[in-house]
Amino acid sequence: MKNHLKKINAPRTWMINRKKNTFITRPQSGAYPLDDSLPLGVIIRDVLEYTRSTSETKKLLNNKQVLVDGKRKKDHHLPVGLFDLISFPDIKKKYRVLLDTKGRLTVKEIGFKEADIKPCKIINKTVLSKNKIQLNLFDGKNIVTDKKCKVGDTVVISLPDQKITEVLELKKDALILLTKGKHVGDVGPFQEIKNNQAIYQKDKKNVKTSKKYLFVLGDKKLVIDINTTK
Repeated sequence: MKNHLKKINAPRTWMINRKKNTFITRPQSGAYPLDDSLPLGVIIRDVLEYTRSTSETKKLLNNKQVLVDGKRKKDHHLPVGLFDLISFPDIKKKYRVLLDTKGRLTVKEIGFKEADIKPCKIINKTVLSKNKIQLNLFDGKNIVTDKKCKVGDTVVISLPDQKITEVLELKKDALILLTKGKHVGDVGPFQEIKNNQAIYQKDKKNVKTSKKYLFVLGDKKLVIDINTTK
């Protein structure tokens, strides 16, 4: 695998300065597709500007604690995706990866009230023995549970222990975020699935989209702040 790619060829979901430098770090293969993730090193150097070079970034990762979803990470190629939590304990800063209304990944500092939870969409599940179910989550995590939930629902997990604290069902009036498509970034109450299309409301009008773009983020209110305004 190549370690770098030309900035001009970087995904349009990356909010980076494409005129500064020719190359940028390529994320390693992982749970996220290239378009849906940012390398940890790019976040540290190019987005947060905590370092000025890749070598400085490597030193920071090796000498200081940098946590992703509550676990220490040292690889600057690590892909970091939607709703992942990045923590810098030494400076007491925490950030979450979010989506803006143009479908671009952005990194926003968050408060400690919501700092140790993460919503994860269920993309598959397997029934195990003794009524246990293994949930396959959108970010590559697998969690075994006895809670009733279905594909398309969202589980809210605590970090770093990955315990399910809440199940958000894909049901009428559930608050959903659109993660792709021409309505990316929209938030509204889900209505129904009709003729293989999902319907949600925006400004009291019904909007059609693909069911696979839905990400449940709340029942009566959102479980996390997804406002990308800094």
